[in-house]
Amino acid sequence: MAYPKLPFPLASYTRGADFARALGSRIMILDGAMGTMIQQYKLSEADFRSERFAAHGKDVKGNNELLSLTRPDIILEIHKQYLAAGCDVIETNTFGATTIAQGDYELAELAYEQNIESARLARIACDAYSTPERPRFVAGALGPQPKTASISPDVNDPGARNVTFDELRVAYTEQLNGLLDGGVDLILIETIFDTLNAKAAIFAVEEVFEARGERLPVMISGTVTDASGRILSGQTVEGFWNSVRHARPITIGLNCALGAALMRPYIAELAKICDTYVCVYPNAGLPNPMSDTGFDETPADTSALLEEFARAGLVNMAGGCCGTTPEHIQAIAEKVQALPIRVVPEIAVKTRLSGLEALNIDDESLFVNVGERANVTGSKAFARLIREEKYDEAVAVARQQVENGAQIIDINMDEAMLDSVACMHRFLNMIASEPDIARVPVMIDSSKWSVIETGLKCVQGKSIVNSISLKEGEEPFLKQARLCRLYGAAAVVMAFDEKGQADTLERRKMICTRAYNLLIDKVGFPPEDIIFDPNVFAIATGIDEHNHYAVDFIESTKWIRENLPHARISGGVSNVSFSFRGNEPIREAIHTVFLYHAIREGMTMGIVNAGQLGVYANIDPALRELVEDVVLDRE
Repeated sequence: MAYPKLPFPLASYTRGADFARALGSRIMILDGAMGTMIQQYKLSEADFRSERFAAHGKDVKGNNELLSLTRPDIILEIHKQYLAAGCDVIETNTFGATTIAQGDYELAELAYEQNIESARLARIACDAYSTPERPRFVAGALGPQPKTASISPDVNDPGARNVTFDELRVAYTEQLNGLLDGGVDLILIETIFDTLNAKAAIFAVEEVFEARGERLPVMISGTVTDASGRILSGQTVEGFWNSVRHARPITIGLNCALGAALMRPYIAELAKICDTYVCVYPNAGLPNPMSDTGFDETPADTSALLEEFARAGLVNMAGGCCGTTPEHIQAIAEKVQALPIRVVPEIAVKTRLSGLEALNIDDESLFVNVGERANVTGSKAFARLIREEKYDEAVAVARQQVENGAQIIDINMDEAMLDSVACMHRFLNMIASEPDIARVPVMIDSSKWSVIETGLKCVQGKSIVNSISLKEGEEPFLKQARLCRLYGAAAVVMAFDEKGQADTLERRKMICTRAYNLLIDKVGFPPEDIIFDPNVFAIATGIDEHNHYAVDFIESTKWIRENLPHARISGGVSNVSFSFRGNEPIREAIHTVFLYHAIREGMTMGIVNAGQLGVYANIDPALRELVEDVVLDRE
């Protein structure tokens, strides 16, 4: 089994393997704040412009990334000061070196040049301080962008966005090519306040690595913006980790924002749940405009806090963010150099999903309700609301499902009279602005890949694709599975191949086994992210061959659980009672009995109306006996 362990194995790195190796032996030191150091030079507008941009029509003071072109001497000097202070890794001066961020200064065309020159300067500095015993490394810094794909810029329109996933991906791609051409050793996606932005960066990283035939270690660092323990776009720390884990990063961690003292509980949480290395580089406390650096903490203060992190076994790498200087970094290095590294824990295999909050599923989990009513094919009322563009009322349908107990929301816009792509995009953006709905993961449900991919570009959490199958053959199946991985999604896999839907137990076994092996061996798909749907068909239709459909599903569920390790099982529960539409009490009883037996055999989740599920023991005994005769195909 080609199981994708975290992080990538050393042999897979074409650059940066020495960095990855060193992380396993001692606490590594990252540099401190670039902006804080630049401020010490008290540069004027003319300094930022130099002769090259003297006639530029917009103020550029504060565009720190421009200094790599206009004052490379200053950037190089700052790098060398941090290296002299004891850094193992320095970041390129590229936090805002993208077409999007540079667009604010009307200098978007400089993005590639800024990245390659910034990487070159950092490379020069690192090479000057490297020794065979202690090499120094360049981290290509990808900042969070000044625009967010998950939050509306318009208080009157929660579905509005000022940047798209694809715009972010293109901007990050150009930045990455510049950094790689400039000679960086690793990639750092940092100061993440919107996980959807970070997922666009991860997508770009993987695309660029594939195109160039390269792989470097990738570090990922979020920023918790307040004492609630959430990033700005609303995710909890564990929800954030579940969303980015597919990148298989060499480090995960937090930076900026609160300072070390307030950051500690969230670093402790990451250290416990992450099966990779942990990096922390906090601000020097809270902002203080009266301080020389703009922040409260002295080198002694910050280093003492990070020393405690290290003694508690929480970190593998430490450094500083806003307000930290070479003096802070030197003090940190001295305090942690002799302390043991955090031991990466063995993490239990679970299906790790997220909305704003994490949802983890394993073999011991209770049955997971997937709310079915935000589905135009299954709810006439919901379809009417979408057709009439009454999105506020449609959002209320999703909210009701969560309130009634749905732990995942299934969303489907496949209706002939709708622009399904536009409707999926609009609706997912709308519910992203509703914390009471967005806290749960989304199941993006469509028979059209274009609709699914649109949905994947709208959700910051780890969602579920519903569905992929072998219907069109292996090549399309594998292509869609790879894209699911790139977007960081689990996938429902239908028991469907080139010959059609599996309608017998043996066909279900054969198709699920084939799909499972292809996903793991050809894609490196985590088995716990494979969710089989062995097809729930209607029973008691009057056709004898249909009478055993429920039993076949239940037996398939047991077989998958016993023979395809860590895979999950789902199904559209309402299909089983389709012959009784209009008779809701009977349908509810059929669903309840069907689920009772399927869950006992290992059914993980099901698409249901969360507000209309009965309790098996509470069904009238006479009715229950009759329903079991039908569900279990008893004479």
